[in-house]
Amino acid sequence: MSDAANVQAGRADWQREAKTTLLLAWPLIAAQVAQMGLGTTDVIMMSWLSAEHLAAGGLATSIMFLFLVFGIGIATAVSPLMAQAVGREDFVSVRRTVRQGFWVAILFATILVPFILQIEWIFALLRQDPELGKLAANYMQFAAFQFYPFLLFTVLRGFLSAHEDTRIILYATLIGIVVNAFGNYGLMFGNFGLPRLELAGAGISTILVHSVTFIFAMSYVLLRQKYRHYELLIRFWRSDWPRFFEIIRVGTPIGLMITAEVGLFSVAAIMMGWLSTQELAAHLIAIQLASISFMVPLGLSQATTIRVGLQYGRGTDFGVGVAGWTSIAMGTGFMAITCTLFVLFPSMFISLFIDPTKPENAAVFGLAASYLAVAGLFQLVDGAQAMASASLRGLSDTKVPMYAAIFGYWVIGVPISYYLGFVLGLRGIGIWLGLAGGLTIVAIILIIRFALRQRLGLLKPQSVIQET
Repeated sequence: MSDAANVQAGRADWQREAKTTLLLAWPLIAAQVAQMGLGTTDVIMMSWLSAEHLAAGGLATSIMFLFLVFGIGIATAVSPLMAQAVGREDFVSVRRTVRQGFWVAILFATILVPFILQIEWIFALLRQDPELGKLAANYMQFAAFQFYPFLLFTVLRGFLSAHEDTRIILYATLIGIVVNAFGNYGLMFGNFGLPRLELAGAGISTILVHSVTFIFAMSYVLLRQKYRHYELLIRFWRSDWPRFFEIIRVGTPIGLMITAEVGLFSVAAIMMGWLSTQELAAHLIAIQLASISFMVPLGLSQATTIRVGLQYGRGTDFGVGVAGWTSIAMGTGFMAITCTLFVLFPSMFISLFIDPTKPENAAVFGLAASYLAVAGLFQLVDGAQAMASASLRGLSDTKVPMYAAIFGYWVIGVPISYYLGFVLGLRGIGIWLGLAGGLTIVAIILIIRFALRQRLGLLKPQSVIQET
């Protein structure tokens, strides 16, 4: 084959991978955006009750979210493991990974729910208003149990994604939004002949949403012909301890890595609160806009893990490279667009949250515009680190990325934010520059690690596990 033909064939491989990844990713991206809609619905309806109900529900949700993202990280470990098994056509391993993934999800939920139910004690420890603690307890006595269906659905999402069947995930999430809206409206406010339960009603609605989502996805998997041969629930009681602990081994670093990043932004919000209410408000607007744009790389990263895992399972390093680098280019490219928009047109986006014509909003508006400019710059590295992390996850390489995240976010990011913001007096801009610095360090480490995957021995041969 001539050099020109080789170049043409190589270009076709990259184009084919980009198309395949987009087809896999777009329902996951849409599902992430829809998931934000669930939270938005809760916030709006809690605010209809009172500011106190909104504060109690919002604080309770924030505390619970830290534990939930850790659980999501552990359950997410089934995605690369199943993708690798599908890639090498080891269908017995797929069934057993789903089964043990359910075991891990149930175990984690069982451990965390009793702790989450002590929300009043947690609020007291954080020196929050006792009345808020009581309101939060009304919500959490039901909402805490969402861990079970939510984490079980996360396992099924990995199974469906490994088979490149992601539209059903979007459909399940959209059904959840409808259930949430009607459930909140009925149970929180006593409509449709239901009792008025206020925050307790919101908690019940939350359980219903995730239960319906899981049941819908589970029914789809059990009834669809292409999945019947898996017999996913056969011998559900049978243990498979090596696989059980493999999920925990791969998933725990993922959970800690995600929690480290969420914690970084939580600390940034706390430091903003030390400055002033206006700077905190501006920060929350900018971070919300950055979070919305991050839904695209987040959904794309889930598809990236699957595509890399499939190629790894097939034993082709070239395919792993094409899948990983294509996604890194796509994720960073999208963030380059949002970076440009945030830098050039910050007012257009900030106006969605506050009215710039009101004099009392002038300070917050100006601060939010300056923060959004920095947010635009760190969008680039945030997209790169998300894609590189997902690519490594597809190789079941999670421990070193976890260390990189803890180092970049907490050893580099937080101290830089504090030093620039308070010691050098750059205030909010300094805090945001620290965030960007931490993300940059993590992105560089992870991209280098993926580039050196062969030299570092990340492409280890995989063994086929037979049913016993």
